Amino acid sequence: MKVILKEDIIDVGSAGQTVEVKAGFGRNYLFPRNLAIPATRANLKAIGELHKQNELREKKRLREAEGVKDKIEKLSLSIEVLVGEEDKLFGSVTNADVAELIEKEGIIVDKRAIQIETPIKVLGVYTVPVKIDKEVTANLKLWVIKKS
Repeated sequence: MKVILKEDIIDVGSAGQTVEVKAGFGRNYLFPRNLAIPATRANLKAIGELHKQNELREKKRLREAEGVKDKIEKLSLSIEVLVGEEDKLFGSVTNADVAELIEKEGIIVDKRAIQIETPIKVLGVYTVPVKIDKEVTANLKLWVIKKS
């Protein structure tokens, strides 16, 4: 029996894929749980249309992410911090601090998207990766300067 999967199913296939399964598995497991639909001509045509819409949506999302990436990479932000002896920071510069700086520039980014590998505890210039999308990562230039 040929079915079109609505969701990813381990050892069977991924969503949108047309697979051959045993009739009992399809009738007794996949259909009642709404995990698949029969692979009729009409359903195949409808799934094809859904794939096209998903591709368009994906391309639009990537274009928007690229636009945000360009905006972020044009920025050169600076943060003023209190320092002690030998120019060591009191505390550190965190993801939330960087997200707040970016938000002041009019770009909303989730603080979890900012990937600071180790806490910033020394003055200097840093390149901070900001993951905008699965495939799109921007590099933000961040200046950590002494508060006067």
